[in-house]
Amino acid sequence: MRVATDIGGTFTDLVYVDDKGNIGIDKSSTTPPNFEKGVLDVIKKSGVDQSSISMFIHGTTVIINALTERKGAKTGLITTKGFRDVLEIARGNRPDLFNVNYEKPTPFVERYLRREVSERVNYKGEVLRELNTDEVKECIDFFKKEGVEAIAVSFLHSYTNPSHEQQTVKLIKDLWPEVKVTASSDITQEWREYERTNTAVLNAYVQPAATTYINQLENELKTQAEIDQRYIMQSNGGTTKFAKAKEAPINMVESGPVAGIFGAAVLGEMIGEKNIIAFDIGGTTAKCSLIENGEVKVSTDYYIEKDGRSAGYPIKTPVVDIIEIGNGGGSIAWIDGAGSLKVGPQSAGATPGPVAYGQGGTEPTTTDANLLTGRLSSENFDYDVNLDTVRSAIATKIGNHFGITPEEAALGIIRIANSNMLNALKLISIRKGYNPQDFTLLAFGGGGSMHAPALALELGVKKVVVPIASPVFSAWGMLMTDLRHDYIQTYIKRMNDLPLEEIDCQWEEIERNALQHFSQGMEEDKVEFHRFADMRYLGQEHTVKVPVANGKWTDEAKRQAIEDFHKLHEKNYTFKLEDAQTEIVNLHVTAFGKVEKPTISKLNRTSSLMEAKKEDRDVYYENKGWVTTPVYDRDKLPVNEVIAGPAIVEEKAAVTVIYEQQKLYLDDYGNIIIEKEEN
Repeated sequence: MRVATDIGGTFTDLVYVDDKGNIGIDKSSTTPPNFEKGVLDVIKKSGVDQSSISMFIHGTTVIINALTERKGAKTGLITTKGFRDVLEIARGNRPDLFNVNYEKPTPFVERYLRREVSERVNYKGEVLRELNTDEVKECIDFFKKEGVEAIAVSFLHSYTNPSHEQQTVKLIKDLWPEVKVTASSDITQEWREYERTNTAVLNAYVQPAATTYINQLENELKTQAEIDQRYIMQSNGGTTKFAKAKEAPINMVESGPVAGIFGAAVLGEMIGEKNIIAFDIGGTTAKCSLIENGEVKVSTDYYIEKDGRSAGYPIKTPVVDIIEIGNGGGSIAWIDGAGSLKVGPQSAGATPGPVAYGQGGTEPTTTDANLLTGRLSSENFDYDVNLDTVRSAIATKIGNHFGITPEEAALGIIRIANSNMLNALKLISIRKGYNPQDFTLLAFGGGGSMHAPALALELGVKKVVVPIASPVFSAWGMLMTDLRHDYIQTYIKRMNDLPLEEIDCQWEEIERNALQHFSQGMEEDKVEFHRFADMRYLGQEHTVKVPVANGKWTDEAKRQAIEDFHKLHEKNYTFKLEDAQTEIVNLHVTAFGKVEKPTISKLNRTSSLMEAKKEDRDVYYENKGWVTTPVYDRDKLPVNEVIAGPAIVEEKAAVTVIYEQQKLYLDDYGNIIIEKEEN
């Protein structure tokens, strides 16, 4: 049996698949700060025979929480003499251009803990000045006195020659083995001094907390069962072993959300949908990502805490291209200073939760609004729901302000939440030059299926898919992932002058390093390489990622790479300069360690629609008022039987709501397919 668990802001999800392809799911509350307890709770609640678990895969929010809540370690930085203020200077471009009171984000390392040492390597990797080890020892003594718990080492141009960083790390480990230490060249070998330094600092900042958490989880699991294959989800859409995750925990910054995106790509391949907008609504946030021709888009231009007023903090590691907003089932509805209705980003979370939970929550949430309008049934909650309390909270906090009924106020909350989510979907599609009508919307998470049909009507999307195990689909995605590592090396060469033998040597060296990474427990023939070149026109700042063929480079391969670059540049920026010189900036190799996937069996169900129908329920619709709506049990729906909207389909921990212009049926694998009725 294979088990995957995913810790979210509100719930911890579990999916298991046995050797016959049968799927089981469960949820329990997330348990901060002892997150491993939530994992053990949901395993126990699911009733899984722990002795039969052969593989365990885990996604966690521990890293992003430590960063956003500033609960990491006291961190020191050792850098090249003259460069201690790189974190302070950051970048000159500012998001809030006309704000005269604008302040740059505060560095994670205070200035007095940023220490310089004499050493210098030029951009070619040539040593201009040897490392002064006596100064490194002075830094170590200083950090000991200051109670530093983690050290980041980032030297100028170490992406091309990491020898000085390696010497420094070895010296620190020899003199102070207890402290956690991160070399920037071990995390990223891309250029850009500020981004690389900040990434090393953030890795060091979260490393003690990550190590403690992973060790605790590992120990707790060992007390329950002996599981040989233990993996953690990374931000690039692949998994890594527990030991590797402790070395570079910054690679787990979007550990949970990206698993669902990758799962969407895998499911899309199963059902013949190559172009997908993956849409995940949880208790706290809504996340979306675009998959084109089966490819999950991965970038190293990732930021945390970046918005219209803050430049945020860059992380130069591969992360799935994802848009995330603070709107989920637990998002709180409130009135702003101008008297307008807002929903989110504040969330009621797992504690105290929505008013409906009866656990002390007093602020109305999206979940409460869906309950009051009949989209959710009080019978499906794990708590005793007092509908009068919910109605009173929405009336007091929202309805009375506008002089409308509680039901109208609840519908207003849903419409504002939908509007926020619609903006996120436009950011990932229309704003990037894609027509959403060319894509299928794949909706998952506890709230995905409830909101996606309405959003599809607004966007003009013709098909919505609510996958099997939709409430815990991110955990399902983990079961479908391979081991994955991305190797990105800055290698600046003009294409006209590119020596083919030299670039072949670079590709082969990167792939040799990758094989060493997979050497333990992974046969060489199960490691698969995908190559990309980050290219640009001469004189440009930013690049376009171009897929290139494996094997030896030839003049024809070089010509094809340039031709593909022109096409992709035109697609991304609406123009191309065919007579301009081009250059490579980075070589990017993605290495997949292929893991045997569980097979998903087709449904063999003989029930009828009549048997699947649970009840008729009054549901409050926009412009329609209360409408008597049939409610069905997903677990009893027959395959390929069409249901015309309006209708509701309920399952464990999720609800699908369709409208009168839509129809719904179950496909052979048990996915819900929603399509717009032809006029």
